[in-house]
Amino acid sequence: MKSKIVIIGAGNVGTTLAFSIIHQGLCNELVMIDLNREKVLGEVIDLQHANVFMDRKIAIKSGSYEDCAGADIVVITACAPMNPEADNRLGMLEESKNIMKAIIPAVMENGFDGIMLLVSNPVDVMSYYAWKLSGLPKERVIGSGTVLDTARLTCLLSHLFDINAKSIDINVICEHGDTEAVVWSTATIGGKRLEKVMKDNVDRVCDISYEQMRKDTIDAGWKIFHRKGNTSYGIAASVSSIIKSIVFDEDRIYPVSVYLDDIYGLKDVYLSLPAVINKSGVREIVKLNLSEEELQGLTVSYRVLRGS
Repeated sequence: MKSKIVIIGAGNVGTTLAFSIIHQGLCNELVMIDLNREKVLGEVIDLQHANVFMDRKIAIKSGSYEDCAGADIVVITACAPMNPEADNRLGMLEESKNIMKAIIPAVMENGFDGIMLLVSNPVDVMSYYAWKLSGLPKERVIGSGTVLDTARLTCLLSHLFDINAKSIDINVICEHGDTEAVVWSTATIGGKRLEKVMKDNVDRVCDISYEQMRKDTIDAGWKIFHRKGNTSYGIAASVSSIIKSIVFDEDRIYPVSVYLDDIYGLKDVYLSLPAVINKSGVREIVKLNLSEEELQGLTVSYRVLRGS
């Protein structure tokens, strides 16, 4: 397996992602690009030193947009800085759009023809914007979406029921933000419907509601941000998982931000739904049997994102 990955943005997310990639040996060549050339060079040298202790030797370097030629995956983490006073990722929209206007044409002008993975917030709108600017097929422009949100909810449930998170099957969908929804109707723990688990464990559940768990999932990132100034480990791990499914052609299902073309009657928008991810990008979107309430949540998210 040979692969080349380019990360654009050497902030907390980009550098933590780079470390996660080399730790798992997900490529042969890793290139980091950032406007702050001294910062990115320092990060790269540090990563080169770390790579000595890894199982796989990876060529790691700081580069330019010319390095996007021949890349299998370009990951964009660069975005407007988070406002400590903000409580909504859509507040970053206009500044992040301007950043994309500078990045995407520069990537494409250098012959990039791989898979573009967006991490920049607000990720759903940025994914749509990147797709429009790049001219790439919709299957090859993917947003990190609600993969991390799903992990956050899974972590909450694992603590609540004292069970390994890997035994929980649940999906957070829609916007990576305030209008995200949870597919409670299909959620299971060890194959048992979550609804039944909740009823059989009243002493553990106490008075926590589905809506409270959804809100706690939305607020998790902000709580981390207000304590440490950024979120990095969770998003790096979730994006690494998406990359792994691409590089190793795993056909794993993740709730990533994908282009909707008349799914559930919704079209011309990027939002998160479970999708099969492999070396071609999005192989297919998994259409769930959503309840009426879940469909309403999807519609609300759609209107918010279309309105942005």
